[in-house]
Amino acid sequence: MSACVQPVLPAGRREDRRTALELCVLGAIWGASFLFMRVAADDFGPVPLAEVRLAAGALVLLPFLWRARAAFPANAWAKMALIGVINSAVPFILFAWAVQRVPAGIGAITNAMTVLFTALVGLMFFGERIGTRRAVALLAGFAGVVVLASGKVAGMSVGAAVVAGVGAAFFYGLGINLVRRHLIGLPPAAVASATPGTSALLLLPLAIVAWPEQPIPMASWLSALTLGVVCTGISFVMYYRLIARVGVGRASTVTYLVPLFGVAWAWLLLGEPVTWSMALAGAIILGSVAVSQRSAGR
Repeated sequence: MSACVQPVLPAGRREDRRTALELCVLGAIWGASFLFMRVAADDFGPVPLAEVRLAAGALVLLPFLWRARAAFPANAWAKMALIGVINSAVPFILFAWAVQRVPAGIGAITNAMTVLFTALVGLMFFGERIGTRRAVALLAGFAGVVVLASGKVAGMSVGAAVVAGVGAAFFYGLGINLVRRHLIGLPPAAVASATPGTSALLLLPLAIVAWPEQPIPMASWLSALTLGVVCTGISFVMYYRLIARVGVGRASTVTYLVPLFGVAWAWLLLGEPVTWSMALAGAIILGSVAVSQRSAGR
C-alpha cells in the first residue's frame, strides 16, 4: 500500500505564493470595477452612482471604524471628510463620467497614472525630491496619456474621457499625499471606512438632486452595489491586510494588474475592442510606473 506524499513548500515560498494570489485577486476586483461602472453609469449617472458606491463601501467597513472609534480625535473628522471627497468622491464621479463615453479598459489604463501623480504632487506641493529617473518616468507616463487620448474607438474621439480619467488619477495622487501627512497614526482600515462614509454624507444632497427619474434596471443596481461592497469595501480590507503583512512596496504592485484585468474583463464580458492606441499607451504607462516605483524603492 503506497501513499501519495505532497511536497512541503518552505514557509517563504508558501508566503510568496499567497501574496501573488492575493495580488491577482485584488487586481481582478479593482479591474472589474471599471466594468461595473460601465454597466451602471448610464442608468444612474455619475453622481448617484458614486453615492451608492461610497455608501455601500462605508457600510462594509463600518465595523473597523467602530472598533477604532476611540482612536479618532475630534479634529480629525473634518480632515477625513475633505480627504474623502478628494480621494473617493471626485475620482469615482470622474471615472463614472469617463466610462459612460469610452470602453471601460480606457478608464482602467488611466488609473495607473495614480502612482506617477502621487510623485508629482509630492514634488509640486510638498517639496519632495523625485530624482532624474522618476522625472523621466513621469514624462513617459504623460506621453502614454497623449497616445491614449489621441486614439479613437468606433470612429469616436476618446480625448475628453481620457482627461477625466487622468483627472481622477490626479485626485487619487493628491489624496494619497494628504493621507500620508494628515491622517498618520490613525488606524488605516478605520480611515478607509471613515473617508468614504463622510464623503457619502457630503455627496448625498447632490445625488438626490441628480437621481434619475426613470426606474433603474436590476442589472445596474447589482453592478452599483458590487462596486460598493466588493470593489470598495471588501477590497479595502484585503488591501490593508496585505500592506500589514508584506508592506506598502509589495502591495502597491497591484497597480500593474488593474489595467490588465480592466481591459480583459471589458473585452471578455462586454465585447469592447482593444485598439492599438490602448495597447501602446498601456505599455508606456505601465512601463513608466515600473521605473517610477523602482526608483522610489532605491
